[in-house]
Amino acid sequence: GLNAVFDALVINKINLLELIRKLLYKDKSLESAGLLRKGLLFRITLLMCGGASILYIRWRIMGTGPPAFTEVDNPASFADSLFVRAINYNYYYSLNAWLLLCPWWLCFDWSMGCIPLIKSVSDWRIIALAALWFCLIGLICQALCSEDSHKRRILTLGLGFLIIPFLPASNLFFRVGFVVAERVIYLPSIGYCILFTYGFSLLSKQAKKKRILAVAVLGILLINVTRCALRSSQWRSEEQLFRSALSVCPLNAKVHYNVGKNLADKGNQSAAIKYYREAVRLNPKYVHAMNNLGNILKERNELHEAEELLSLAVQIQPDFAAAWMNLGIVQNSLRRFEEAEQSYWTAIKHRKKYPDCYYNLGRLYADLNRHIDALNAWRNATVLKPEHSLAWNNMIILLDNTGNLAQAEAVGREALELIPNDHSLMFSLANVLGKSQKYKVGNKSFL
Repeated sequence: GLNAVFDALVINKINLLELIRKLLYKDKSLESAGLLRKGLLFRITLLMCGGASILYIRWRIMGTGPPAFTEVDNPASFADSLFVRAINYNYYYSLNAWLLLCPWWLCFDWSMGCIPLIKSVSDWRIIALAALWFCLIGLICQALCSEDSHKRRILTLGLGFLIIPFLPASNLFFRVGFVVAERVIYLPSIGYCILFTYGFSLLSKQAKKKRILAVAVLGILLINVTRCALRSSQWRSEEQLFRSALSVCPLNAKVHYNVGKNLADKGNQSAAIKYYREAVRLNPKYVHAMNNLGNILKERNELHEAEELLSLAVQIQPDFAAAWMNLGIVQNSLRRFEEAEQSYWTAIKHRKKYPDCYYNLGRLYADLNRHIDALNAWRNATVLKPEHSLAWNNMIILLDNTGNLAQAEAVGREALELIPNDHSLMFSLANVLGKSQKYKVGNKSFL
């Protein structure tokens, strides 16, 4: 689209309004409008064929269907009313335009209630829509109807670069998986810069005090450079990036979830719990926040609340394998072994290749003295994940404790071939070798 616009307006200098008139009145003399000049029609045909081929290949790679998005990703697109959808889409356009003009409110994620829906015409935010379309219609009229051909070309080119790259993100052709995404206005910013620069050139021709105008533009440039440097510094670490979003989107549950996850990864569980709870409060169906919060509560031995959260998570999303596994761990800790076993198998049903779940299932069977089942579960874990050190180690220890020393030794050597530098495996194998009276080899393994 951009190549076609550039070719037509800059290289061939086509008058777009004249061309539209000729097409409407079915004028045969399209050659005079420049449509066939310098092979333009042939090049546009090539571009269309190439674009269609790329779209078809992309469609095939995607499995001949669009990705599945949820309501929290793009709430407006799930609204029942066409009016609500249309008015909110236009509000999103105005937000994108504002971010081009004033890139101050920047956030890594704008979903999950970050921007509440406009549901009636009494909402003051409709003013933003009116301002956007007032400016756009004014620019389009100037681009089509101005007597100055140079002005027409510059404005049309600027509007083309502003609008065409944004169309795939506009929700007009298909539902997109975001509300606002700053990445989709990188290319449109080219059109914005063209329009801004042309506007400045017109002002400078008419202004009496050009120095004031130059200082103003340099000031704008300096402010934006400073803002760019500040925003770049916020991207240097996850913590800075996630915390920077709290002031922009305090209603976004995903922002609180990410801050909490970052704190949990650093070992600050108390602070992480606070942010996870806020994420669940803002979005009572946020199963990932429930799962992570349940995990922390499980580690702090607050088992009953952990069970409530994880049970709720699997009710909301029955195929959430990780939550089923964690629920099984909690139930196992509460000594409800049958329920725990059922939860583990449900997790495996929803995620066939789940070595951690097989490992925990093996631990359950070991607690129940079902040794063969435990060994089979741990063997499944190591088949799916050969470097699963805990599963290997538990197999060695169980075989050792049940007197199967030769088998334990064989398993230990097999494990060390796959994970040669694991000290816990060496220690367990050394114990087995000592019991087998292979003191020299056992001593070497201990060392």
